[in-house]
Parts: sequence; structure tokens; C-alpha cells
Amino acid sequence: MMKKNKIFIACDSTNILKIKKVIRDTQNTTLKVGYKFGLEFLNSRYGRNFLSKIKNKIIFADLKIHDIPNTCVSTIKAIKDLNINYLTIHIGSGLEALKACKKISGKTKLIGVTTLTSLNNKSLKEIGYNKNINRLVSHQVKLAKKANLDAIVCSANEVKIVKKFFKKEIITPGIRFNTKTDDQKRVVTPKQAFKNGSDWLVIGRPITKGNIKKNIQSLIDHLNQ
Repeated sequence: MMKKNKIFIACDSTNILKIKKVIRDTQNTTLKVGYKFGLEFLNSRYGRNFLSKIKNKIIFADLKIHDIPNTCVSTIKAIKDLNINYLTIHIGSGLEALKACKKISGKTKLIGVTTLTSLNNKSLKEIGYNKNINRLVSHQVKLAKKANLDAIVCSANEVKIVKKFFKKEIITPGIRFNTKTDDQKRVVTPKQAFKNGSDWLVIGRPITKGNIKKNIQSLIDHLNQ
């Protein structure tokens, strides 16, 4: 049997009915589907409660934890009741924080966030980094490896660099069926991202906007071309 392509659907809404519809309409037998919830949903009034009730789904909490080691660890402990499969932490939190979190994360896979896909070399300079994106990402990935993290989030353009240093799961946002970028600076198509070596793609609007079932079918067709 062919290995299923793996997709995280970005549930970027605070509307529970909409989220339920997204989950319902993305069920299919061709793809392996997980659901990514970010700060918007997890901080919304009913978000946390909703997540606590989800059963038998792959859940990705995109909290992008970025703090001192103690706070990072306490945060992971505080969401232990949620049965989260994947959780993001900024590699920029430093080695000590990453190691401490890995020690207590249990079954939750810790994903290291490299440089956000909304940033380009110009933005990095503005923040005060003097490395370009590729050099910075390879630097961050080595740190994630040292901390024994379970996965890396990076743009599809950096997958090849990441693969040099990191042999576990690679998760790629900034996916568009065509090259309209919205607010992402670095985007690719699903097929291209898998070809580059991504294990999981994160797809939001191209699936959740409009007719969800039709969008999922378009994705399946695109991958089978």
C-alpha cells in the first residue's frame, strides 16, 4: 500500500461550528489528516474546552512557546490534559529550555520552530540578525538536534538544508495551491514541498475557505498528477 501524504489543516478561526465543519469535511481515506490550532483558537473563550473533548484525531497545538525554561516547562504541564500530539516551541528559547521541555513532554512530540515563514532576509536584518535565512536556519536546526526535538517546522525552501542536519519529521507551512502568497513570504505548492522532503504540510485557507470537500479533492488530485 502506498504511504499516505500527511497534512495538518490549520484551524484558524475561533468559531467552534466552523471548526467542527472543517474537521467533518476533511475526513477522507487518501490523506492522513491532523488539525493545527494556534494561539487564536487556544486563547479563545471556548477553544481550550473544545480541544479537551476531541477524540481520536491528531492534534497539533501551535503555541510557539518562547520563554525562560521554567515558564516553557510549566506551560507544557498546564496543557497535559489536552492530549496534544504535536507542540511547537521556538528554538530561539535556547538549548536549556528545549532540553527541559523535551524531558517532560511525554507522548507529545516537540516541534522546533526555526525562522518564521513571514520573515525574509530584510526582516531578519531589521530584527538585528546578521546571518541570512539559510545560515540561521541551519544553525537553529543543529540546536534542535542537540536538544533531541522530535520535529522541525520550516519553509519548504529550507527543507533540503534542514535534512542535512535533522533526520526526524519536517513540517512545512506556507503552502499554496498556486503562488499567491497572502502574508507569507516564502511559499510553494504541496507537490513541490513533498518532493523537497517535507513529511507534513500545514495548509489553511486553500482548504478551509470555500467548499472544503471540493478543496480536499483538489489537493488529492494535485498530489496525484
